[in-house]
Amino acid sequence: MSSPQVNNCAGRERCEENRFVPKKALPKTPATKLCKAPEKEEWKFASRSTLRKHVTHTGEKPFECTVCSKKFAFSGSLRTHLRTHTGEKPFECTMCSKKFTTTGNLRTHLRTHTGEKPFECTVCSKKFAFSGGLQIHLRTHNGEKPFECIVCSKKFAATGNLHKHLRTHTGEKQFECTVCSKKFAARGTLYIHLRTHTGEKQFECTVCSKIFAARGTLYVHLRTHTGEKPFECTVCSKKFAARDTLHKHLRTHTGEKPFECTVCSKKFAARDTLHGHLRTHTGEKPFECTVCSKKFSSSCNLRGHLRTHTGEKPFKCTVCSKKFAFSTNLRSHLRTHTGGKPFE
Repeated sequence: MSSPQVNNCAGRERCEENRFVPKKALPKTPATKLCKAPEKEEWKFASRSTLRKHVTHTGEKPFECTVCSKKFAFSGSLRTHLRTHTGEKPFECTMCSKKFTTTGNLRTHLRTHTGEKPFECTVCSKKFAFSGGLQIHLRTHNGEKPFECIVCSKKFAATGNLHKHLRTHTGEKQFECTVCSKKFAARGTLYIHLRTHTGEKQFECTVCSKIFAARGTLYVHLRTHTGEKPFECTVCSKKFAARDTLHKHLRTHTGEKPFECTVCSKKFAARDTLHGHLRTHTGEKPFECTVCSKKFSSSCNLRGHLRTHTGEKPFKCTVCSKKFAFSTNLRSHLRTHTGGKPFE
C-alpha cells in the first residue's frame, strides 16, 4: 500500500509544523523557540533544550547538593557548586598558574594580565575590568549606599567596605604580617605595612617628586601643595588636610586620651605622641640632625631644633608681629601683652 500523499498547501504547512518533513528539507538556519511566560520580556532560543534550560519562571530547582542540600535550577550550576565542597579548581591561568572553579572566574582573572577594561561608566567614561567594580563606581555618581552597618547604621556603597567597617566594632584583625606578626583589620592596610619592611615606595608626587608607600598618603601630601583642607571640625570649624588629623583635633574638645603608656600609665590623645613618650623610657633617639648630628626622640623635636640652624621663626605675634622659632616662646611672649601670670 502506497503512503498517503499531501495534495494541498495547508497539509504541507501542517507537516512542517509537526516536524514530519525529511531532514534534507529542513532549513539550515536554527529554528527559533519563544519563551512565552506571562508578563516577561520575549526571549528567543535556537533549540528546544536551550529553552528548557532558560525556563526559570516556575522557580523549579530539581538539582540538589548531596552535601548541604542546596538546590539549583541547572545541573551545571550544581556541578560548579560542588567544587566549593571538594576544593576542585580545574581551570588554570596559563600566565600565572592560578586556578579557578569556573571558566567565568578565569576569564575575569585574565583581565588582570591583559589590562582589558570592557565595562565603561556612562557618566564619566571611566573603565573597569569587572562589572562589580563599575556597579560600585556608579554609586559615587548617584550617592547610593545600600549596605548598612547593623551596629551603628552607617551606610556603605560596597559590601567590602562594610565588612572592613564591622571590624572596627568587633576588633577583629585577621591579616597578619609574616615579618613582624603585627595584625591588621584590612588586607590593604597589611600591604601598606609590608612596605615598611621592604622600603618600597611606588607613589610619587608629581609636584615635588617625593615618594610614598601608600596612595592615600600621597593624596594627603598633595594637599600641602594645593592648600586643600576638606575635613572640617564640627565644633570650631577649623579645617584639616587629613581625616586622621581632624580626629586627633576633636580630642582637644572631648578631652579623650585613648592611648596609654604601658610603663607609667600616662595617657595621650594621639598614638604618635605616645610613641614619642615611650622613648623617654627606652632612651631611644632615632631622629638625627643632618647639620650637627644631635639626636632626638621625636621628629617634632628635630624639626624645632633645625630652626636653630636655619633661623626660621614661623610663629608670629598677632599684636606686635614679633616672630619666634617655637610656639612655647610665642605663648610666653603673649603674656607680656595680656598681663597673664599663670605661675604663682
